[in-house]
Amino acid sequence: MEPEKSGNPITPETRIGALLKAYPESLEILIRLVPAFSRLRNPLLRKTVARVTTLRQAARLGRIPLEELINKLRAALNIQEKEPFEEEETGQSTGPPAWLDGSSAAKTLDARPILDAGRQPISRVMKELAALEDGKIYELITPFIPAPLIDAAKKKGFKTWVQEIEEGLVKTSFIREK
Repeated sequence: MEPEKSGNPITPETRIGALLKAYPESLEILIRLVPAFSRLRNPLLRKTVARVTTLRQAARLGRIPLEELINKLRAALNIQEKEPFEEEETGQSTGPPAWLDGSSAAKTLDARPILDAGRQPISRVMKELAALEDGKIYELITPFIPAPLIDAAKKKGFKTWVQEIEEGLVKTSFIREK
């Protein structure tokens, strides 16, 4: 969804790239609200990650309520309209799912060096997930919740579990059950 300077431009499905195009000043606002977006100062990541990430995903990534993120953006950009919307269920319970029952991962990718180099790992991860046997676990290590990648994997039939190991270290587990 492409925001425009009039009407109702900022919604949960607005893509970060479209927001930055319409409101370049929103980059610093986003970084203040979701510090993990400081990586968007890298032009390459703005062209890749920002193009596919929605505000709904950004809220999940930043662990900020969706309504709060959107209303703070709207206020900072002097947009008066406040459209109500529903929060998305995360599907996460308080403990790890049964499929994670201490099983070790068949494959682990630490994506931090890839991200630090200004690249994004989504195509590599999706390729590796496609080759993953049913019932096997794939682990992805990132400095933040990889919301767009999680959404893409769920569309392909994968279940996910996200665990923040420590500040700036997130382990996301994926499985395609039999």
